[in-house]
Amino acid sequence: MTGFRRGDLVVVPFMWSDGVCDYCKEGLTTSCVHGGFWGQVGYDGGQGEAVRVPFADGTLVRLPADAASDDHLLSALLTLSDVMGTGHHAALGAGVRAGTDVVVVGDGAVGLCAVLAAVRLGAERVIALGRHQVRTDIARGFGATDVVAERGDAAVEAVRGLTGGQGAHCVVEAVGTEQSMRTAVNVTRDGGAIGFVGVPHGSSTGLDLSVMFDRNIALRGGVAPVRTYIPDLLPDVLDGSLDPSPVFDLTVDIEGVPGGYKAMDERTALKVMVTN
Repeated sequence: MTGFRRGDLVVVPFMWSDGVCDYCKEGLTTSCVHGGFWGQVGYDGGQGEAVRVPFADGTLVRLPADAASDDHLLSALLTLSDVMGTGHHAALGAGVRAGTDVVVVGDGAVGLCAVLAAVRLGAERVIALGRHQVRTDIARGFGATDVVAERGDAAVEAVRGLTGGQGAHCVVEAVGTEQSMRTAVNVTRDGGAIGFVGVPHGSSTGLDLSVMFDRNIALRGGVAPVRTYIPDLLPDVLDGSLDPSPVFDLTVDIEGVPGGYKAMDERTALKVMVTN
């Protein structure tokens, strides 16, 4: 390690990468030939009090030292390690740009960050699909112009009613179930695109390729290379124009980590922050 020293404040993506292989140079750090996920054998400790970082120079991003004294800013910066970068990846995959209509399927932390990302990229209308008022209130605070609480066919009908019957140019799928993917396809405008970042559940994706072919719907997404996005998103977080911190609604210490996972599993917490 040459670019960091003891005491530096850093943000660490959910995968490590060497920063120099062909994939890293192309921005796809999640496919780094020497990369990996925290939790692999030999590299446990991503939620421990200390962790050894492989390829630190290619993985870590230094933060301003004075951010350490601002708890609110630290929580916003923490989202850059995963959920904010993943929401941004989904918005890019969906082709969000100025003047577009966007639908976000899923009201978890990633879906909510996708709302923020869509607004940041200039979307004209952002429709958030979700049934939990606490979460949809956050979506509205993040800039969602509309909220649809229905699911399945009723959700599709509601979205089409809001978009002149055509559906949205850009759709984010942030759940990963068969129903959510089917909903995403059915609310996408002909010629539109879906950015999918929901980890697929089970073997069925809910995709009908013939429908997507006939309607010229593009599908892009996958594991988000958040290390690539941090330099772009970081200045906006530091100046306060991008604030994803509300996705953290429960804070625990190291001993409270199991309870934090339980709270998220039971949907009594959206996203848990661990402090020392």
